[in-house]
This record gives sequence, C-alpha cells and structure tokens, in this order.
Amino acid sequence: MTTHGDPATHAGAPAVAARTGPDAGQDPPADAGGLPAALTGLRAAIGAARFPLALPSAEPARRTAAGLTDQLDDYLLPRLARLDAPLLVVVGGSTGAGKSTLVNSLVQARVSAAGVLRPTTRSPVLVCNPADAAWFRQGELLPGLTRTTEPSEHPGTLQLVTAPALPAGLAFLDAPDIDSVVDANRALAGQLLAAADLWLFVTTAARYADAVPWELLRSARARGTAVAMVLDRVPPEAADEIAAHLSEMLAAQDLGAAPLFVLPETWVDGQGLLPDRVTAPLGAWFARLAADAEARSAVVRQTLDGALAALHPTVDALADAADEQVAAADALDERVRAAYRGAERTVDQGLKDGRLLRGEVLARWQEFVGTGEFFRSLEARIGRLRDRLVAAVTGRPAPAAELRNAIESQLVTLLRGVAAEAAENAYTGWKAHPAGAALLEPEMAHPSADLPERAERLVRDWQRGVLELVRAEGGDRRFVARTAAYAVNATGLAVMIAVFAATAFIPTGLEVATGAGTTVAAQAVLQAIFGDQAVRNLASKARVDLLSRIGALLTEEADRFLARTAEARPAAETGDALRRAAGEVEKARHRAGLSGTSGPVLPAADQGGRA
Repeated sequence: MTTHGDPATHAGAPAVAARTGPDAGQDPPADAGGLPAALTGLRAAIGAARFPLALPSAEPARRTAAGLTDQLDDYLLPRLARLDAPLLVVVGGSTGAGKSTLVNSLVQARVSAAGVLRPTTRSPVLVCNPADAAWFRQGELLPGLTRTTEPSEHPGTLQLVTAPALPAGLAFLDAPDIDSVVDANRALAGQLLAAADLWLFVTTAARYADAVPWELLRSARARGTAVAMVLDRVPPEAADEIAAHLSEMLAAQDLGAAPLFVLPETWVDGQGLLPDRVTAPLGAWFARLAADAEARSAVVRQTLDGALAALHPTVDALADAADEQVAAADALDERVRAAYRGAERTVDQGLKDGRLLRGEVLARWQEFVGTGEFFRSLEARIGRLRDRLVAAVTGRPAPAAELRNAIESQLVTLLRGVAAEAAENAYTGWKAHPAGAALLEPEMAHPSADLPERAERLVRDWQRGVLELVRAEGGDRRFVARTAAYAVNATGLAVMIAVFAATAFIPTGLEVATGAGTTVAAQAVLQAIFGDQAVRNLASKARVDLLSRIGALLTEEADRFLARTAEARPAAETGDALRRAAGEVEKARHRAGLSGTSGPVLPAADQGGRA
C-alpha cells in the first residue's frame, strides 16, 4: 500500500496529531515571518543558477546546489512552518553498524529489516507513534519521497511504520548506509541526514575511526546539528579504552558535548532484538527527551538555526562558482575575439603594405593600363599623363574583366588564409582551456565549409559597391565636367587599385620607376580627374567599405565559437543574486532569534552512556 502526502490537509489536521502534552512545541516566533519568504527567494536563486561549463568547480557546485535545494524542500521550509512537529531522529552509520537492529530494539518491534546481506536498508524506514503519523504521512517533510506502508526496494520511497512503544513527539528514521556500495543509497543517506532534527550516529568498536562517518560528523558540527553517538558491539574488556578514545576524537572535532552510549557485544533474541538491559540507558534517554517539550523544542531550534546559519557561507561558495563560470565564458569569448581581431589586422595590413598588388593583380593592371583602354575617354587636358603611364608599364592587351577577376582572386585568397588562421588560433585557445575543450567539435578547427563562396560573394558585392561609389561621386555637380568622358568601370578599377596602395597617395619619381609605380600612376590619373582630396575620399570610402564587409564575414566565423559560450553562459548576475538571497536569509534568521542558547541542548547520557 502506498500513500502520497497532501499538504492541503495540513491545516485541518487534528492538533493532537502534531502536539503531545500541554506544552508540546511552540509556534514560530512572531518575527520569523520573513524567513519563509527569504528561504523561498533563496531557493529560486539556487534553482536559477547554472554551472554548464566544464570547470573543476562545476560538478561540486551542482552537487552543492542540489543539496541545498533538497535541504530547503526536505527540512528547512517544512520544519520552519511547524516547529511543533515531532522531533525527527535520523539513525545513520556505516555498513553493518547495527542501525536497524538498534531501531527495532528501541521501538520493541521488528520494523526495519536487519541481516547479514549488504546493503540491508535499501529504502528508508520511518517509525513514529500512531499519534504522530499524520504529520509524516502528509509529506511536508521529505516531500520528494513517496510514502508507503510496505517494505520497498526503491530508494525513492519512505516506509511509514507506527510503533505504540515509541513515545509521542519522537520519530526514528532508519537511513541507508552512509558508505553503501550503492551510489543511490549513499546519496539518500546524506539527504536524510540533512533533514534530521537530531543525528543518532551508530558505529562499532571496529569501525569508529573510519573516515566517512567523521566527514559527516564534521558536517553536522558545521551546521549546528544536534548529534548523539552510539558505540556498538564493544568487547566488555575494551569498553573503557575504546570509549575514552572515541570521546577524545569527538572532543577534538568540537563534538565533545555529544552524548555517547556504549553498547556491549551481545546476542539478539528470536525477534532480532537486543536485550532490554543493553538498550535501557539509550531508551530512557530518548524517553526523557520525548517527555520534555521544551528540550525537544530547543533541539529543533538549534538544528534549524544552525542549518540556516550554514547557508550563507555555502551559498557564497556557490556564488563564487557561478562567477567563475561567467569569467570562464568571458575568457573563452576573448580568446575567440582575439583570434579574429588578429585576422582583421592582417587584412588591414595587407591593404597597406602592397602585398595585394603583387603577382596576378600587378600583371593584369599593367596590361590593362598598357592597352590604352584606361585612357580612351580621358579628357585631352590630362592626356599628357598617358605617355608617362605607358612608359611605366608593359604587357599584352587584356580586358578589364581579367583585372577585376585578379583583384577578386587575390582578396578571396587573403580572406581564406586569415579565416583559416583565426579558426586554428581560436580552436587552439579553447583546447587549452578545460571549459573550452568540452565545447569544441573537430570541424571548428577550420573555417566554415561555405567560407570560399561567401568570400567570393563579398568581394563581388564590394566591387559593385565601388562602381556605385564612383557613379555617386561622378554625379556630383562639381565633377560633371571632369567625368563626362570618363568610363565608370575603368575608374572603379583604378579606385580598387588605389585601395591597395602602399604609398598612402604620395607618389614619387622613384616609385614610378618601380613596380609599385603602377599604383602611383592610378592615383595620379584619379587625382587629375577628381582632385587630390576627392581621390583620397574615394579610396578611403572604398577601403572602409571593404574592411566593414570583411569584419562582418569574420564576425560570422567567430560566432561559430561564441554561439557555444552564449548557449552555455550562465546569467552574469547569478553570483550577485545568490549572495543577495543568502544575505536576506541571514538577516531574517537574526530577526527570528530561533536559538536562544549557545550551549548543549541535549540531555547528558546517564553514566556516560554506558549500558
């Protein structure tokens, strides 16, 4: 039989189901009203936090966020809403410590499976007095676990068992082994311990110094959780020595106030229960705690206050991990942008140092100018330049189309080269970063497959833009006389060549005599037609337009990388949101004043807990 909690029934539940005795429990303090809202805000901030980038801190942060969410849902919010609910004692310990046998013996009934097979406790078992069953059945505490009244093999269930011998106001939860070989069992054990008002740690004479329990005990101390210890299966002849050593270890971890109960090696009866004389001191201790509403309330408030106080530093660490995610995303983006900024600088330099005028472009320009095609429509008053230009260049006749194609080919080659280099640099930069390496795909080491086509289209569009620029300038009234007989196409080609000028429009006789003189010649012709400043403006506009188009192309290439960080990038304000939410909880905690004492809240064990 399985039952599910119904939080809506909480308000209508009979008071006797939640309270025991005339003074059992107290209502939340009047000024604690801000705590639920602050905790709800913190839960929302934690839920919004993401740690997608593969940094060393990411997986611990995810576990921390999940643990905080579980604790808020499983314990802090429901317990704050009902400080008067029964005291929940979570019985934890290592494999084979005898937890289930101890619980069965304390409640005088075989409620939790015990045996030699490991792990024995596969799903948690909660035992309470029948009068307290309604609180646990409603599912406000540990809401993620499905309630059932039958044993289950599934760790996502919580078996509810009532035991009349267990005093009202007190409940035991037999948790899976904290060092279980089953990962899910270990995780569940930790989740249940975080939902405890009181941890009852059970260990043995052979295993009390194991590392895992002490890690959890230190966690309990850090969160202010009330803790009691049971040292089980102790040989009588070694009881004093072992108990003294364990007490020293507890004191060294600031847990010296934790009551310690020492149970000797003994037999179990036919029901699998320990003899009454062995469990009597511990049973009597719990009976006193159950009968003292004020003591139970003090335990609840101390543990609740300690858990709330521990939120602030834990959330701060989570916020630091969130900031690290943002910083890593920024660093990855900068590596990409630096690679593609380098590509743009290479293009810019290529337009300045004359490298684009070499080879095919230079040959085609010389042929183009040498045929006289460039001068056929020039005005007579600049015809005298022809002799100087023709003397400077030689070659066979070639159409203007060949020059345009040569310019296009030279630019496309440059673009393909810088894009390949930028992709390789960006890829290498990411590969050296743990977060970047996880985002890479092999094809990102190279430019996009369609880059050559896009580069060719870019250059053709730019060339058409240059012609439009020439038409616009030539249409200006100031230039009509100068351009009446001027071929727009030839002028456009000359502007393109001028864009590649290495001399910044400062022609010299020496340059005219060299290969670079053809560039100067083009500038001289344009200056004769348009005027010196107009030439500068034409070439400058054409150059800016070309660089702008190239910048857009390289930005598209960079976006292959940047899109991955954009998808993985957490919100920049995540860390600040977490810190603000934790700060609100801390302020509300101080206003609430849940814990009125800084000393021990648990009653001492009789005779040191010795049975």
